[in-house]
Amino acid sequence: MIYVPYFRSPAGSEAAQPIMLGSPLRVPGREPLRHILVGSRDGVEQAVQQLHALTYAEQFQWSQPIIVPETGITITPAQGEVLRYLIRWRSVS
Repeated sequence: MIYVPYFRSPAGSEAAQPIMLGSPLRVPGREPLRHILVGSRDGVEQAVQQLHALTYAEQFQWSQPIIVPETGITITPAQGEVLRYLIRWRSVS
């Protein structure tokens, strides 16, 4: 589960409230794989577009951008799950 204590909406609304992004519903014979993109807004958008161009994921399937609060983000995997991440460097113009 990913718990973001407080965040601002992309529109910059003053309302701040906690959100939880839990595990998707289990489907027999299938395993959920969560992708987490963290970086600058331009970098994340470019990654979403590249995955779309590769026909890996449609752009509409991604959540709206969540602004990371000063308190950070806590990721709590379920027992037995593992976590890996990948850092890829991109050129910034």
